[in-house]
Amino acid sequence: MADPNDPHRDGAPRHIHIEKDEHKKGFNWLPWLLLGLGLLALLLALSRCNRDEVAAVPVANDTAMSNEVVATTPNAGTADALGAAGTGAAAAGVSGLGTYLGGTGAVPATFTFEKLNFDSGKSDIRAADAAEVDEVATVLKQYGNARIRIAGYADARGSDPANAQLGQARADSVKAALVAKGIDGGRIETTTGGETDPVDSNATAGGRFENRRTELVVTSR
Repeated sequence: MADPNDPHRDGAPRHIHIEKDEHKKGFNWLPWLLLGLGLLALLLALSRCNRDEVAAVPVANDTAMSNEVVATTPNAGTADALGAAGTGAAAAGVSGLGTYLGGTGAVPATFTFEKLNFDSGKSDIRAADAAEVDEVATVLKQYGNARIRIAGYADARGSDPANAQLGQARADSVKAALVAKGIDGGRIETTTGGETDPVDSNATAGGRFENRRTELVVTSR
């Protein structure tokens, strides 16, 4: 008969075996992956927003002033010392004088005669060019407060003193023609640029002709 106190009797467990879960649950990457994708989408959205803001900044239109008369600045060299009009190549034509005087453009402003040029060594106004001087006189009558300065120029042939004198004579000739049309001489100054500030080459006959010119500067209005 089996001993009831025998710890190894039949039917009694000799060992208590506790099983452990050897398949532990792995780390779940899905929430972190979704979070990363969300952050990336947010950064892309912000980047695009910044680009849209830059594109929305208005760009100044370089042609906005194309119909306005732009005042020219006298050269700092001989022409400035002589009180000449300035850079003739950048000056507007006198056909725009009336529009300028009726507007609000800056003063001073320089205009070049579009047809008025002089024969070599001469200062008298040619008959073919007189009409342009008449047109300027008509505009000055309409704007009685405007004051102007006429600057005369010469080509590069001849000495500097002779060309300075010739430029002055040409400016005085234009003033005399304006006064003859009824413009008060007190409104008109004259000066010379001599052979300085050419608008064309002095190496050709056509270029020298273009350099024998006068310019008109509106000094006040």
